[in-house]
Amino acid sequence: MRIGVKKVALIAIFAALGVVCDAVVTPAFSAGTWFGWIFMISPIAGIMLGPYSGFISTLIAVMVGHSISPRDTVYEFIFTLGAPVGSMMAGFTFRGRVKRVFVYYTLVLGSYFVTPLSRDLPIWGMWDCYFAYAILVISCVILSVRGSEEIRRMSPYALSTFVGLEADVLLRIFMLVPCQGYQVFFGWTPELLVGIWAVPAPLITPFKVLLATFVVTLIGPHIKHILRAFNAT
Repeated sequence: MRIGVKKVALIAIFAALGVVCDAVVTPAFSAGTWFGWIFMISPIAGIMLGPYSGFISTLIAVMVGHSISPRDTVYEFIFTLGAPVGSMMAGFTFRGRVKRVFVYYTLVLGSYFVTPLSRDLPIWGMWDCYFAYAILVISCVILSVRGSEEIRRMSPYALSTFVGLEADVLLRIFMLVPCQGYQVFFGWTPELLVGIWAVPAPLITPFKVLLATFVVTLIGPHIKHILRAFNAT
């Protein structure tokens, strides 16, 4: 991957914006997924910069942001890796490469369902992830029949943001449940995890995803237009 001077500058700009968003912590408005507001900028980074540059920019943002505003546990540096992965998936989706995202979703969801504990967790606790997966399945069918141009006509900013943020959530779930992070990192009992899965996870996290999807859909085309005007994308 070749990165020019303009791309490096854009990576730095979006990383700086991401640091600000990630450093603003609102623990009362969290179900354990995002304590900061990185979810507002990570999909934009992937959409505007591309999957790989978006990954780099968001990775820098969360590492610096977590250092400025430390969370309750150092293990959050591991879980926050979901943000750059989500940025990457948003970038792939925006460019019509939904099959790669579909493979990622399938592998992570598959690992979740083969974990015995998943049978005890309320199924509605991940309803937004299932919805995103269903959208991906439909998108893959459309892609096979009509090509990537049809995907770009399907409100690409909303689709990319929603799918990207849910990809972020899925990686955190993968580290929490299949990798036993709930017990290894936090010392939670299965009963406590079931309670978190029931409420507030199915409410707060989807609300944040929908909020970011709405905002990115509004401002995304304007940001893209500005970057194109400066020949930056």
